[in-house]
Amino acid sequence: MSDWKPANYPSISPYLICGDPERLIDFLLTVFDATQVRRFDRPDGALMHAEIRIDDSIVMIGGGATEYLSTQVHVHIYVPDAQAIYDRALASGAKPVQPPMRKTADDDLRGGFTDTAGHHWWVATQ
Repeated sequence: MSDWKPANYPSISPYLICGDPERLIDFLLTVFDATQVRRFDRPDGALMHAEIRIDDSIVMIGGGATEYLSTQVHVHIYVPDAQAIYDRALASGAKPVQPPMRKTADDDLRGGFTDTAGHHWWVATQ
């Protein structure tokens, strides 16, 4: 345990800032079977900041009332079944980037999609 970060948090977390954070949170909860850990709203009730747990990692989500929107973000995540996650993502509104496939350079089954806010996710199973 450390006194400089929350317990059970990684040292590095992607921070995705988008115009429709509620839609992105719903997408992550559905596709990755994620859980919402923390949420902080602005006085008007709009999301300011949320933290979503996917397996042993935290993805931070920022609300859209900011000039700092994420652009060309790529997140790589190992999952138990890359094909199932890829299929679930497309069923949840993601756009395909690359269907899961094994390349000769490594043994990982890896595919990619773009979420509802435009972030690129690369899912892989070793």
